[in-house]
Amino acid sequence: MRKDFLPFSRPSISEEDISAVGEVLRSGWITTGPKTAAFERDFREYVGCRHGVALASATAGMHLLLKALGIGPGDEVITPSMTWVSTVNLIVLAGATPVFADIDRDTLMVTPETVAPCFSSRTKAVIPVHFAGASANLSALRKQAAHKGIPLVEDAAHALGTHHRGAHVGAEGTAIFSFHPIKNITTGEGGMFCTDDAETAERISRLKFHGLGVDAYDRETQGRSPQAQVLEPGYKYNMTDVAAILGLRQLRRVNQFIQKRRGLAERYMERLAEVDELLPLAISEDTTQHAWHLFIVRLDIHRAGISRDEFMAELKKKNIGTGLHFRAVHLQKYYREVMGFRQGILPHTEWNSDRICSLPLFPDMTFEDVDDVVEAVKEVLGG
Repeated sequence: MRKDFLPFSRPSISEEDISAVGEVLRSGWITTGPKTAAFERDFREYVGCRHGVALASATAGMHLLLKALGIGPGDEVITPSMTWVSTVNLIVLAGATPVFADIDRDTLMVTPETVAPCFSSRTKAVIPVHFAGASANLSALRKQAAHKGIPLVEDAAHALGTHHRGAHVGAEGTAIFSFHPIKNITTGEGGMFCTDDAETAERISRLKFHGLGVDAYDRETQGRSPQAQVLEPGYKYNMTDVAAILGLRQLRRVNQFIQKRRGLAERYMERLAEVDELLPLAISEDTTQHAWHLFIVRLDIHRAGISRDEFMAELKKKNIGTGLHFRAVHLQKYYREVMGFRQGILPHTEWNSDRICSLPLFPDMTFEDVDDVVEAVKEVLGG
């Protein structure tokens, strides 16, 4: 058994990253400023989008987007239940109703076929989720939404470095990325709102900083104009330069991070082919570059003779950390007891929710770490 605990994720922060953050702290300008502007510029270039707005979190980006779309009481938003709770929470907080589309059983992403029955006269947006570093069938989903006259917004929290049919996710349309510490790059906490629509970008920039007519950092005045006026009530979701400098440095290494993640994932797939109780995810044919944000398996609970939760607990006893991405939102306490969602409405989502487990995957891992995980898995499963 390993002597030290292997977490399922850990950010790759170098001494140079730490020094760069220190330089910003010493500069006297630590809130939104030149580093944030540079991060937005470099991120646009990496993804290939026209506009990028750096924010305090991806959740902030989704909140602002729902506000910009005017979504409220009586409206419906289509999204999967196999996702983190933040988007669904925000839909409910806006007074709207989440309409859950089921997922493909093996890619864990919505498809045009699962989304189709969810449309109604009250539908105001579709929010598909790219999953674990793979791409949803974005071209078909976008065409479907456009045919209905409904805006589509990509939850790209898992998709930095993911390519859909040769183009980076977020290069077209509207997408929201996350820089939480477990993501492929981190700013501590943070997000980026990407869009090819100048009017939407301007609205998000305004809403993210109190609704002022200029940004928190005006590139012309090198500060904020004293004549700035509130054009509409807004929020306080701007990214700081302390966070942005970390993002800038991480972005320069993101391809290196992904290459390392890919090698570790390939090692997992080779070694876990020997373990019949674990089922890997399928990679969608639309994914032309997988970012390997997570390495997810499903436990065959009948063959294994234990539950997924028991499996994770046993691995922890062997100093192997795991994650759960995700418990189905519609079966969480609030959504069952207050909103009336029930077991049985999303069979593929529910089947996976009972079986998924994220194994350790981060760039600073070694092949020996992967082997330790696999050996611990075999011991737990009695192999």
